[in-house]
Amino acid sequence: MPRLSEQTRATRRRHILTSAWACFSRNGFQATSMDEVIAATGMSSSAVYRYFRGKDELIDATAEEGLAHVRNIFTRALAERPTPTPADLLGILVSDLRQRSEQPDFDMTRIAIQSWAEALRRPKLQARTRALYREAREELVTLTTRWQQEGYLSPDANPRATAVVLFTLMPGLLVGRHLVDSVSRDDLIRGIASLAEALASRTVTTRKRSPRAPDVARTCP
Repeated sequence: MPRLSEQTRATRRRHILTSAWACFSRNGFQATSMDEVIAATGMSSSAVYRYFRGKDELIDATAEEGLAHVRNIFTRALAERPTPTPADLLGILVSDLRQRSEQPDFDMTRIAIQSWAEALRRPKLQARTRALYREAREELVTLTTRWQQEGYLSPDANPRATAVVLFTLMPGLLVGRHLVDSVSRDDLIRGIASLAEALASRTVTTRKRSPRAPDVARTCP
C-alpha cells in the first residue's frame, strides 16, 4: 500500500474532526458514539481509529481547536495596524461568534459550551483549558496595554484588569446566544459605558435606614 503524504493525512484527519463536530453539535459529547462518528465520515472504522483511538481523543482535539481559536483572535488583533479600538474588538468578538455559529454542518459555539463541562469532568483537559485560556488572556493584556499607550485607556487605568473584564465577557456571549438572547456590539458598548460611568461616579446614595424593630425580649412584661 503506498505511503500517504502528510497533506493527505492532514486532510483525512480534518475530515474526521469535522464529521465528529457535526455529531457533537447535534447530540453532544456524551450522547455521540464512535459508531456515529465513523458513519458520518464515510470511512472504515480502521481508517478512523488510525487517526483517533477513541472519542476522548476526538474531544481533546476539538477542545484544543476551540481554545487555540480564542487565543488567535487576540493574536490577529495585535498584528493589525492601526490597532483595533476597544469598540472594534467588541465588534470582532460578536462577529466571530456569529460566524462560528452559522457553519452549515456544525456550530462550534455549542461545542465550546460542552467543552467547558467536559473540562470540569476530566482534570487533564481542565489543566489544558486553563493554560490556553491564560495564554489568550495574556495576549489580551498586551492589547489593552497598547490601548493605554495609544490613548484609548486613561493613564491611570489598569490594563490587566481591563483585559480580565473583557475576557470574562466572552463565555457570557456564548451562553446568552444559546440560552437567552444574542447581544449586539452596540448594546455591549452602551452597557459597558453605562456601567463604567456608574462605577466611576463618586456620588454616594444615602439610604434611609428603616426603624429598628423593638427588642421582643425587652418589651415583654
